[in-house]
Amino acid sequence: MSQITQLLKYQQKDAELLAIEQEVAGSEARKKYVQTKNFIKKASEKLDQLEGKSQELLLLMERLNNKYAEITDVLKDFENLDELVNSGADISFYQRNAAQIADSIKALKADIANLTTAAKETAEEYQALKKKVIAAQKQYPVAQAEYQEYNNSKKAAASAITAELEEIAKDIDENIMRKYQAKRSERIFPIICAIKADRCPKCGMELSIAGKEIVASGKGVECENCHRILYLEK
Repeated sequence: MSQITQLLKYQQKDAELLAIEQEVAGSEARKKYVQTKNFIKKASEKLDQLEGKSQELLLLMERLNNKYAEITDVLKDFENLDELVNSGADISFYQRNAAQIADSIKALKADIANLTTAAKETAEEYQALKKKVIAAQKQYPVAQAEYQEYNNSKKAAASAITAELEEIAKDIDENIMRKYQAKRSERIFPIICAIKADRCPKCGMELSIAGKEIVASGKGVECENCHRILYLEK
């Protein structure tokens, strides 16, 4: 039996294994398991970000408190304003200071309002996300068990096919088998195809003159475009 014939036999059986793999990969059990797992991971990262943001907000609040304390100290200068004026102090100086303080207080109020809003939104987002994470963490072992059960139900059939493939592969050159498996891992399937009108039936690439000579001799040649193994069907 030629290598091409044996490889075609291998591929035909491998198609059955691929069908099982695709069935498992596209199953609702796996989707639910993967979605839950990914959500927990991403949500946990988001919770860490929100905690970091909370720390930043605390620092900002501390700065605002310090600024407020500074303004309070300045206001102490106005406690004895009447006495200072009566003693001949420049009223215009204190008027300018009062205007500056008023602007500072106005800006401080705006900063406090913005910070309060940001802190409230962050706290609400954190609590809402935390509830979802707790729910997902409870759901995760259930989803994992369901997927594992479904996957195990397909293992017997997959193992039987794998055993048949191993037997078939014994009559195929190791180098050819390595190339086949490499292409299989690249999600190229079918891997070996019969040429049609001197072209690859999958991508339409025409064989080179050298390639035509190789397949005419009964050997396989790699498509220069999609890298499938091409042969001449007789």
